[in-house]
Amino acid sequence: MFFNGDASARRRVDLGGRSSKERDRQMLLEQTRLERKRRLGLKQQTSAAIKIQVDLTSYKLQKCFRGRKVVEIARFNVRQQFFLTFGDQCQRVDLNCFRPNSEFLRQLLFFFNGKNGNDVSILLEACKLLLQYVWHNGDIVSLFAGEDYSLKRSFVEHRIKKLAYICVQAVYQNRNQWKNQLLMPSKNSSMPAVILLETLACLINPELPWVCEVVGYLQRKNVFSLLRGIVLAGLKNVSAPEPDGSLSSLEHVVALVASHISHQPSYCSTVDPKWSFFSQFLSIPFMWHHLPYFKEIFSVKGLGKHYVRQTALCLPSNHNVLPSDVSPEYPGYACILGNLLEAAAFVLSDPKLASDTALDFITVSTFLLDTLPTVTSSAKQYPAEDDEFMDEGVKSSLAVDLERQICNAIDSRLLQHLVNLLFQGTLSTSYSGPSDEEVEAVGSICTFLHVVFSTLPPELIMTGLAYRTELVPALWNFIKKCHENQRWPFCSKLMTNLPSDAPNWLLPLSVFSPVYKHILMIVDNEEFYEQEKPLSLNDIRSLVIILKQALWQLLWTIPAHNPSTQKASTIPSRIKKLSVENIKSRARIVMSELLAQLQDWNNRRSFTSASDFYSQEATNENFISQAILGNTRASDILKLAPFLVPFTSRVRIFTSQLAASKQRSGSHPILTRHRFKIRRNRIVEDAFNSLSGLSEEDLRASIRVSFVNELGVEEVGIDGGGIFKDFMENIIQAAFDVQYGLFKETADHLLYPNPGSGLTHEQHLQLFHFLGTLLGKAMYEGILVDIPFATFFLSKLKEKHNYLHDLPSLDPELYRHLLFLKHYQGDISELELYFVIVNNEYGEQTEEELVPGGRDLRVTNENVITFIHLISNHRLNYQIRHQSLHFLRGFQQLIEKEWIDMFNENELQLLISGSLESMDVDDLRSNTKYAGGYHPDHHVIEMFWEVVKSFSLEHQKKFLKFVTGCSRGPLLGFKYIEPNFCIQRAGSFDAAEEDLDRLPTSATCMNLLKLPPYRSKEQLRTKLLYAINAEAGFDLS
Repeated sequence: MFFNGDASARRRVDLGGRSSKERDRQMLLEQTRLERKRRLGLKQQTSAAIKIQVDLTSYKLQKCFRGRKVVEIARFNVRQQFFLTFGDQCQRVDLNCFRPNSEFLRQLLFFFNGKNGNDVSILLEACKLLLQYVWHNGDIVSLFAGEDYSLKRSFVEHRIKKLAYICVQAVYQNRNQWKNQLLMPSKNSSMPAVILLETLACLINPELPWVCEVVGYLQRKNVFSLLRGIVLAGLKNVSAPEPDGSLSSLEHVVALVASHISHQPSYCSTVDPKWSFFSQFLSIPFMWHHLPYFKEIFSVKGLGKHYVRQTALCLPSNHNVLPSDVSPEYPGYACILGNLLEAAAFVLSDPKLASDTALDFITVSTFLLDTLPTVTSSAKQYPAEDDEFMDEGVKSSLAVDLERQICNAIDSRLLQHLVNLLFQGTLSTSYSGPSDEEVEAVGSICTFLHVVFSTLPPELIMTGLAYRTELVPALWNFIKKCHENQRWPFCSKLMTNLPSDAPNWLLPLSVFSPVYKHILMIVDNEEFYEQEKPLSLNDIRSLVIILKQALWQLLWTIPAHNPSTQKASTIPSRIKKLSVENIKSRARIVMSELLAQLQDWNNRRSFTSASDFYSQEATNENFISQAILGNTRASDILKLAPFLVPFTSRVRIFTSQLAASKQRSGSHPILTRHRFKIRRNRIVEDAFNSLSGLSEEDLRASIRVSFVNELGVEEVGIDGGGIFKDFMENIIQAAFDVQYGLFKETADHLLYPNPGSGLTHEQHLQLFHFLGTLLGKAMYEGILVDIPFATFFLSKLKEKHNYLHDLPSLDPELYRHLLFLKHYQGDISELELYFVIVNNEYGEQTEEELVPGGRDLRVTNENVITFIHLISNHRLNYQIRHQSLHFLRGFQQLIEKEWIDMFNENELQLLISGSLESMDVDDLRSNTKYAGGYHPDHHVIEMFWEVVKSFSLEHQKKFLKFVTGCSRGPLLGFKYIEPNFCIQRAGSFDAAEEDLDRLPTSATCMNLLKLPPYRSKEQLRTKLLYAINAEAGFDLS
């Protein structure tokens, strides 16, 4: 290449003759050498620093050791001088030794060592002398200070502080040797521990002038930690109360030290939370059981108010300082909770207390309950709640007796005091909205109760909340005002972790709903409908609207706001169980349960329109399509709150589910269909033997039957579906007949299982399973059967429990008697009732205990409510439990629980038997087929429809039963009746007059009416009325 004038392109040449590779190697070696030198220097510096630290530490230790050695020598010398002056056994000690000018206390306080037996003996002798002086009414102030205390105040206070401290220190250091003495009463005055503790009690008597200084000094010396160690050493069992009921010296000391704050003025300095009363003493398991007299002092002298306040201020930020020296089963936070809850009923009972104390108590309890693992059934016979929102580390087991203490402490008395304190003077009837005080009261109690419901089995406290407090009226008053003013103020300071767009109605409704639901389970019909307790019917109508709107938002609207939900989950929650997702999850369940129960009450006796429970958004085709698809929000609503969806929409969804199931099972070849021969006079027995062995898959497939008449000859005919329908109608009519013995009738002719079915049928439970399968098959095939079931039995198909208000449908007389007992004003024990019930089946009377030992347990005013509900439970649930369970198992072979859960009991009866409403003749006419020469415009057909339309409702139902076998029409119209209704000509059009005298006949298995070609409307009407009232069908042919 030629030179182009660019000097940068000139090739560089190393005149030393080295290549670039060699030059790079030299640079690398130099860098490596320098790095090695640097590391060696750092290593030498580190080694030198360590050596200097070791030398410095050694010097300090030697200096400290030399200092301690000097002190020990000085103490030894003083001790020897003390022995020379006062004797090694205090032989030359008298009261003058306590005077200000005596060297006795100065020397003793200097050399005393609690681990030295001789020193402890000297202290004991001195304490004995001091106690004798005090017990003989000696003036302890003059003894220590002389004639003028004010001149020697600092000197005396110093001596008293030191003397008091070495007394408690000596007991603490010898606690294991003296463990049998520590909780002894003061009458055992010869025991060393009792002597020292009694001396301490004398020195901190509240009437002495130095008490504040002395107690303050002891608190700075961590006296509560020392006393805690003494108490625990003296306990033989932390969970068992001490047998001796006398006041112990230790308890006396604890009470004096802890109660010092109630004396005014008090100048004690603030104690470190780690060594305070709440962390050291309230964390002792079952403290009140071991110190029962202190519990009384704690409750009545204002200590409770002070220490609840102290705990509220210190605990949330100092929960990690709690001691853990007992056992993992007795963690400090749980022991504090149990002790506070146990004392709270007494503390909060003071009418002079302000609501601030209740708020402090709620702050502490809410924090501790949130830390507590969910209580399991080991404490009480109730299932545990979900632990989904708790940390893994929290899921540790507590001691059963500690769980029991916590559960038992949250009783009706505590809840009553809390509600009364929080709502005193806050409730108003103004329509301007809730006051600030009411908002804070509602927020606090709802926060506390939500965490309680998330931690403890709610059944433990629901009755107390429902009947011993005014919680429901108070919360409803708040909810109603907020709804009317369209403003829900922020409720609680403990809820600061919730995102700003979280609805403020969430917490009040999630607490109100389960409590009011519990009331509805216990209240009777007269109280609900006539007395309108605890809410008026107008208020309940408003409540239905509020719950419906809130629940729809939770299930449909709010889940769409994913960004805010995700944002909320990133905020650190101070109270984990108060996370927005936890509250939402619980609110969905309890609000849907309450609305379902209100719908049951509305079905029992209407107080509002059925459409008030429906959400308009659930009526559109998009919602129904999503629900049919499954795994969508719409299908989730159907599972949790089906009552939000109109009944007709749910029937369409149910029909689609049945069709999909038939499609899945309809792929079997025709040859695999089961065919059975059934004797008409043995229809139940033959069907039971043939069908009871079929699998679920076989039951879903097509089943065909042929009948055998009384002569043993198989009837002519091929079953294309009609004969099977006739078979289903006949067997259901026979098996559910009360004469067969499996079912009984109520006074309203409604069917329910016969409790004495085992007396009439040896295989009664297998028969109930078979009947459940039959009913399921009828529903599965869309065959309507006219079987009116009792509502309390239909609830068993939904796996629900029946309550007192369901009893009138079974036994109205028993219900009236129980209501008489419920409202009886006199002494019920005089009625000589016991916890037993007499069963009478087929003339055989048997007596059964309602509870173990019920024959000896008399019904009183205190337990009459329990008795009433046990009687109701026995009649409505217990007596028919086996029959209902087997019927349900058979029913669920074909009808899935998820399908049935979409409907309430009344709607379930409609699915079984069809609609009770007036027959839509025009709908039937538009979905009718014709045969044998008839057509829609034929004059006989025109006359026929005019006659049917002129019938009364009763005759229309009879006509429908005559042609289809059921007096009720299909829920979605006659378009869905299978097979379609058909009118066939019976006889030729030129038939003789005597041939036209025949009656119309029907084939219900085919939904077929055979109608002669009558010539006049009057003749047609007369013949048709005769036929439908004769209820004969084929027999009239």
